[in-house]
Amino acid sequence: MIKEFDLIVIGAGAVGENVADRAVQGGLRTALVEAELVGGECSYWACMPSKALLRAGEVVAAARAVGGAEQAVTGEIDVAAVLKRRDSFTSDWDDEGQVKWVEGAGIELIRGHATFTGVKELEVRAADGTTTTLKATHAVVVSTGSTALLPDIPGLADSKPWTSREATSVKAIPARFTIVGGGVVAVEMATAYATLGSKVTLISRGALLANQEPFAGEAVGKALGDLGVDIHLGQSPAEVSRDAQGVVHTTLEDGSVIDSDEILVATGRLPRTGDLGLETIGLEPNQWLNTDDTLLVLGEDGAPLPGEWLYATGDVNHRALLTHQGKYQARAAGDVAAARAKGEPVHDQPWGRHVATADHQAVPQVTFTEPQVASIGMTAAAAEKAGYRTKVVDYEIGNVAGAAVHRDGYAGTARAVVDEDKKVLLGVTFVGPDVQELLHSATVAVVGEVPLHRLWHAVPSYPTISEVWLRLLETYGRDASA
Repeated sequence: MIKEFDLIVIGAGAVGENVADRAVQGGLRTALVEAELVGGECSYWACMPSKALLRAGEVVAAARAVGGAEQAVTGEIDVAAVLKRRDSFTSDWDDEGQVKWVEGAGIELIRGHATFTGVKELEVRAADGTTTTLKATHAVVVSTGSTALLPDIPGLADSKPWTSREATSVKAIPARFTIVGGGVVAVEMATAYATLGSKVTLISRGALLANQEPFAGEAVGKALGDLGVDIHLGQSPAEVSRDAQGVVHTTLEDGSVIDSDEILVATGRLPRTGDLGLETIGLEPNQWLNTDDTLLVLGEDGAPLPGEWLYATGDVNHRALLTHQGKYQARAAGDVAAARAKGEPVHDQPWGRHVATADHQAVPQVTFTEPQVASIGMTAAAAEKAGYRTKVVDYEIGNVAGAAVHRDGYAGTARAVVDEDKKVLLGVTFVGPDVQELLHSATVAVVGEVPLHRLWHAVPSYPTISEVWLRLLETYGRDASA
């Protein structure tokens, strides 16, 4: 069977869905190909289930930090109820609801695994072995995401380690849990499992949250320690084994051995490009797909492939491995593909069309630990390395009246990195309870390059935690208002 479409999207996760939706809105006949669950990693094994696992601990910690509410918290977290609530967010790993949305949006869903057989041509093999040939008259978009990196540690692969998929879809919480890694997945899962009753050991060869401001990782590390997590920094597993009773033995470089019931490896991601048949179109399998800001895939010469027909969005292009950035790219790619098909310009338009320039240094991110870490743009170190002339402004969020009301003994830090030549913000970081809801104001300020003298007129309501914006400006110096 041969089917023809204007645009074909490989991968029906959150990113692929958004590409297809925008393309259909732009008038393109669009197919969406998916080998697993429609909705993808974020819906079933990442963003949604992980945050559901974390939320009960956040609420209990918040209640215990407010006099009066603290006295009402007399029980422990109901783990079974947490897992049941998590299952509701994943629809018990059933994608019927997502499929209905796809069909309602006018997108044709094709189940199966897609491989390139030529330019603008794919073969899709369904679970029953039948195949369908797809041809695109205009373009193909790769939105296949990423998969967990498994380091080459002796015995690790044979020990049946968990990746983030197993950690977020768990049916029973292990009594002892070892986590290898120091990034977002590692610290979030350490927080979740510690609050759900596991004895957690965290092993990281570097600092926690090393890509954030140093005080962020330090605050998260202290909080994890307070939860009873045993943290080993500057260490890596030298060997891992699982014995006949199912116990995992992790031997560190210093010779010490950690025993646990399960081990999670959260040390990085790899592109899902190994089995797409990329070699048939002149690209190398198992590699990230580099793109320009319109999301066109670039060849080894740095130019788009001849005919400008192949796009890549989301994790697979390695620009910013975050769902919201992938969806941002998806909106751009869908709009651009539709515009190019009609011979229209592809640059930013007032009504919403855009190209993906924010990926370069205006990327917002929240780590849902306790405390949360919310950041946008460049750290102080990154800005200095890039050659900016900067001033770094820190303020203790707990000194803001709204924070004091919000939680007894509120502890947190805000940092603003100022471009001293342009007098705009290059980056902002908030660390503290519930700071994630402060982040979009910072994102608008950074992306919009709002001058500091204008920020003085964005008056924060009293008493809210947002008053930290006023305190940052005051700390920067009254001369900013001149």
